[in-house]
Amino acid sequence: MPMRSAVAAATGLLLGMSALALTAAPAHAASQQGLTRSTPITIAHRGASGYAPENTLAAVNTADKLGFEWVENDVQRTKDGELVVIHDTTLTRTTDVEQVFPDRSPWNVRDFTAKEIARLDAGGWFSDAYAGEKVPTLDRYMKNLDRTGQRLLLELKSPELYPGIEAQTLKELGAQGWTDRKHLQSRLIIQAFNADTIKTTHTLNPTVKTGFLGNPKVSDLKSYAQFTDQINPSYRAVTKDYVDAVHALKGPQGKQMEVFTWTVNDGSTARTVDAAGVDGIITNFPDVVREATRN
Repeated sequence: MPMRSAVAAATGLLLGMSALALTAAPAHAASQQGLTRSTPITIAHRGASGYAPENTLAAVNTADKLGFEWVENDVQRTKDGELVVIHDTTLTRTTDVEQVFPDRSPWNVRDFTAKEIARLDAGGWFSDAYAGEKVPTLDRYMKNLDRTGQRLLLELKSPELYPGIEAQTLKELGAQGWTDRKHLQSRLIIQAFNADTIKTTHTLNPTVKTGFLGNPKVSDLKSYAQFTDQINPSYRAVTKDYVDAVHALKGPQGKQMEVFTWTVNDGSTARTVDAAGVDGIITNFPDVVREATRN
């Protein structure tokens, strides 16, 4: 999903750093458990990526310190078959791969082994304070979530590049204990822009909650309801009529379909999509969205 604008980044950074400085309570002390049920869930996009390098453990832990239970991440596969948490299909934007491996252009994730990726700095591009952060493996990422007690909205990124990644991801999640009843009921959602990937995920394990990233025509929503529990559009596509059309349907698990929208980084937009009735808001600045929607 597209990252924040420069204006949103500057605004959110000031607000977020203030929130971090004031946070002295344990993780999740400021969570949304005390809010009304109609308040949309706030999901920290790639972790609290407005304040720490995206898709790193530092970003997840920052979201935890700010009191957010839900985080979103992206999963891809290395050359030697390891699942790693990274958004872009290339390593150039968020690591120092061009310096470490100057002769390996175009630096695709799938062209590097997990051991090679582990050598890269995935934090220095964001700020010197995060120099040395690593691209986490999914295994390490999930262990961190077990430690913090957070919940996961997991995106299978560019799955057409990684045949079989649906089954591999489900297998690894199962090995980590994330496909038991407790996790499937309240702690895990798998999403993708690729409808076939969501269909495959649902077929492999119908008890896993799924989300389709996009905004299908209202006339097509019934067919999507056969295999996905959520329709997750960009905030630009969110209207009350569209959200109502999704809510009018039940997903494959017999529950009302939901709408999570992305990527909302300012209070005004957060209030607009909240008024439209969305169930979740994905954001780089979760504290900004929380403040805008909590009343």
